Formats: sequence, structure tokens, C-alpha cells
Amino acid sequence: MARPGPADGHTQLPCRRPNFSTLCRHTEALRPHPAKFPGDGEHAAIPGYSHVRRISRRRFLQTLGLSSAGVVGLSGYGLAVEPVRRLEVTRYRVSPTHWPRGLALSIAVIADVHAGGPAMPVERIRGIVAQTNALNPDVIVLLGDFAANHRFKTRSVGADEWAQAMGELSAPLGVHAILGNHDWWDDLAAQRARRGPVVGRRALERQGVPVYENDVVRLSHNDRPFWLAGLGDQLAFFNGRRKTAWSSFAGVHDLDGTLAKITDDAPVILLAHEPDIFPHVPARVALTLSGHTHGGQIRLLGYSPLVPSRYGNRYAYGHIIEHGRHLIVSGGLGCSILPVRIGVPPEIVMVDVAA
Repeated sequence: MARPGPADGHTQLPCRRPNFSTLCRHTEALRPHPAKFPGDGEHAAIPGYSHVRRISRRRFLQTLGLSSAGVVGLSGYGLAVEPVRRLEVTRYRVSPTHWPRGLALSIAVIADVHAGGPAMPVERIRGIVAQTNALNPDVIVLLGDFAANHRFKTRSVGADEWAQAMGELSAPLGVHAILGNHDWWDDLAAQRARRGPVVGRRALERQGVPVYENDVVRLSHNDRPFWLAGLGDQLAFFNGRRKTAWSSFAGVHDLDGTLAKITDDAPVILLAHEPDIFPHVPARVALTLSGHTHGGQIRLLGYSPLVPSRYGNRYAYGHIIEHGRHLIVSGGLGCSILPVRIGVPPEIVMVDVAA
């Protein structure tokens, strides 16, 4: 190929072998010289940065070491302290619209036990049961995910074992349960048959604890009636590979069918393991209680980086009010996927409902 000449629109320059010393001089001229700050010597300070002092290598290494130690310490706390040794009682006061006067109700909420080591051996479950009873609630509700099937489980606790511990719960208006996704996922026979009842349900019912799946019960406190409505799980079955994470599951929930079983105008409290149903809950429901999210298991400054909900942090944790409707999401007790909790310790939730 011919070199480009004047006919190509280029000016052809004579080719001359570069001199090595000349290249060195040009390279030195182009090389950026380190700027020095006031008091450092001959070079002038960079304009606008005269207030900045260079960090020494020793200071940099000290800072790096402290940062690394902080990360290691936080990780150790998240693994060995918060999920294993801490237990909070978190209280909420709720005054739903049209809640009847004279009906003051205290509800103990236990969610996401995930029975199994290292965080939730049966001995600890018994201690949580005793502490819940000591709070003297009017009614106790269990929001599902009793089973633990994550890969870091160090000790298994069978359904009959954790159900026997939960069977020691006691309240004047009884103990009432729903199931969570892990209770369905843990039962391979139910997954194959695409129907229940699952092992966890049968274990609870043997202990006298009723389990609600798209069903309701009418209770009365101080001669004032109210309804508990228990929704079937929204992520009960695996659907195989789908385009989105949420389409990979099928639920057994039927919100409309459940609420159709309510026969009067007494207030309704809905138990729904996953809070994602809340946008579809009508104003007829005074309060929705959910778990599932664990508050993200890592929650700092009110923000959870990872939340198992299509709504992200919207329903991650706590008391949420939308259009006059109330939702409380418990941070739960156990762990899922990883045995880690930071900023959202295991909790028993106490909800006081009154006009």
C-alpha cells in the first residue's frame, strides 16, 4: 500500500530517526511533576487545594488496618452476636380507622422462627416461648416460616420438636398460625403433589394450634367481636425457571375468598406471611400482620440493601400506613440464606390495638 501523499489530502513529512536524548528530554518535559503543598519546598501548591495535606504512608496503613478490623468485627457481630444472643421486644400502638371503642387488644407476634442451629436451636425456641407468655398478650399469632433449610444450618430441628415447643404458648384468646414459604418448600412431597397439608401444619395441629389457610375465625374480647383472617402463602410452590424471580413461584393464597367468609361488620386482622399482598388489601381490613422479610437481615440507618420483596424497602420492616390502612412487618427471629443479622435483631412483636 502506498503511503499517503499530497493527492490524498495529507502533507508528507520527511522521515527522520529520533535521537534518544531528544526523546528523553521531551518525555521529561511531558511528565507531570508532583505538586508540593505549602512548606514542602520548591514547587507551588495546586490552586484551590492549598488546605489539603498529604497523608503519610504510615497513616494510610493505619487507616486501612482499622477499616479492615472494623469490617471483621462487624462480620463477627453479625454472625455470632446479634442473631444468636440478642432478643428484643418491639412494641407498636395502632389505632385503625373505625376500630370500635372498648376493644383494646394486645397481640403477640412471632414470625420466621427458622428452627435449627446455629441461631435457633430448640432450647432457644423454648426460651422465646416462655418470654412471650410472660408478656401476657390477649392473643398470640404465628406468621409462618417455622422451618429452616439454608445451607449453613449446623443442626436440624424436626417439625415435631419445634412444634412441641411452640405448643407451650398460651394466651386467653388462643394461639393462631399461618404458614410461610419455607414451610412449603421444606416439604418435598407437597411440592411434588402441588398440595398440602404440609408437615409443619400437621405438627402444629397435633399440638392443638390451629393453622389457617384462606380461612377465618371470629373471636371476642370484652364482649367485642373481631375476626382473624389467615391467608395462604403467596410463594408456596416452585414453578421452575421463569423470566423473573417472582414468576418462579405460585401461591395458594386467595384474599377475596378469605374475606368472603367474614359474615358481619366486626373489625378484621389479616395474617399474611409475605407483606407483598398489602397493596391489594381493602380498607375493610383494620390491620395486616406480616413477616418474611427479616427486615433484610442487614439494616442500617433505616435501609436494608436486600429485601425479599418485589417492593424493596417499601415493606421491609416496621409499621407502614398507606391510605389509612395499617401494616406491621416483623423482623422475625431466625435467619434465611445466611446466618447473619446486623441492625435488625431477633424480636417478639407486641401490638396494642385500640380506638
